[in-house]
Amino acid sequence: MKKTTLIIRGQPAPQGGSHHGWHHPTRPVVIRNMQGEVIARLGEEQGCTDDLDIEKDVILYSTDFLAMNAPELGHTCMHLLCTAGEGSFVFNERCYHIVKNDLVVLPNPTRAKNLAAAPGMEVEWFAADEKYLHSLLPSNNYSIGGSISLNQNPVIKVDDRQAEILLEDLHRLRDRLHDRHLLFYREMMGSLCLTMMYDIFELHARRDATDTHSDRTAIIVRQLTDLLATGISRTERDVSYYAERLNVSTKYLSATVKRVTGHSVSSFIDRAMVPILKKYLNNERLSLTQIADRMNFTSLSYFSRYCTKHLGQSPSDYRRSLQPRG
Repeated sequence: MKKTTLIIRGQPAPQGGSHHGWHHPTRPVVIRNMQGEVIARLGEEQGCTDDLDIEKDVILYSTDFLAMNAPELGHTCMHLLCTAGEGSFVFNERCYHIVKNDLVVLPNPTRAKNLAAAPGMEVEWFAADEKYLHSLLPSNNYSIGGSISLNQNPVIKVDDRQAEILLEDLHRLRDRLHDRHLLFYREMMGSLCLTMMYDIFELHARRDATDTHSDRTAIIVRQLTDLLATGISRTERDVSYYAERLNVSTKYLSATVKRVTGHSVSSFIDRAMVPILKKYLNNERLSLTQIADRMNFTSLSYFSRYCTKHLGQSPSDYRRSLQPRG
């Protein structure tokens, strides 16, 4: 098995709890590079050798269940598959018991608490910066709507064949982590991430097809995502606009969306907006001024700041990144 660029390893030790003999995490959690050298100690108040640079190290892979909620992973999205044994965690004040072939999808995995693993539990997971993953997606709002049910239940049960496909996706990512010398490394890893995300979307959508959310709060969030699916975020980015369209107050909409999904209304607007923005930037026939005008930005400088915040680079740099590299 090839070594990964970053492996997060916990230091489990048996402690008291509701699962006798199960392991619970203690600190520190250590990040090592390919040579086994410690480059960071997660969760320590003092003596941290380095900060985890998710921008640089876009994708992290591990087989350590007890390291999945390290504080430094707060802005990542975690995809974990249990391959043997059993364990548990608490999320949104509810305890989840997971066994073989359970898939766990957790935006901001630091919200998972009270991790416990039975002897013999085995998992594989990868985590990537959430904004990076969203930037890969085309103009498709399933990932937005899916956040509703994932926040209510982040565990998806899969069969043996589905688990095999997910492991293949994970291993393709794992085995290419060390290829940072490649000119198109980021794009290649993005393509592998997309394959895995669509495989997970398929499983998630099948689960959602059998679930119904009829309470008022879920209906409001569904209406918001349906509204965003029309592409209206191209010109409308104010939360107040969406509250008015849904006939609720801005305060109520913000509080409801946060409670049901764990994310803000603005984050959903931005997630719907970014694929539209990239589509325009990919069209070389449009000048930056024309794009800013079409997307209802009040100035070119505001448009540039928005791009830098959500794409990680200015619109001009983004366009340059599309050109063949010599």
